[in-house]
Amino acid sequence: QGQLVESGGGLVQAGGSLRLSCAASGRASSVYAMGWFRQAPGKEREFVAAISWASNNIYYGDSVKGRFTISGDNAKKTVYLQMENLNPEDTAVYFCAADSGPTGWGLTNGYEYDHWGRGTQVTVSS
Repeated sequence: QGQLVESGGGLVQAGGSLRLSCAASGRASSVYAMGWFRQAPGKEREFVAAISWASNNIYYGDSVKGRFTISGDNAKKTVYLQMENLNPEDTAVYFCAADSGPTGWGLTNGYEYDHWGRGTQVTVSS
């Protein structure tokens, strides 16, 4: 059974920073790529960032480019999301996801991933 555990969420003022972490274990640790998605109340799930261990390619959602940075340690099966210059529109539950192998959906699409964490709340106050 695979497991992803996120940490690092919390409450921060606008303009502040947070760093999220996600560690994969079990079947979820045999990953091809890992990513972050977020979902705000009443909104659809949104792609945030992804990193491919196989190609070292990195992808970002348009709303976070230039402010968020994804990085990871393949040996530790851990991925990080450094979030800078946060604004209230970044408030959401952030989910970590792991992809055990390419299926064709692409790393910006949630259907590509077969393991998901429970999420961590990020709240940005104005």
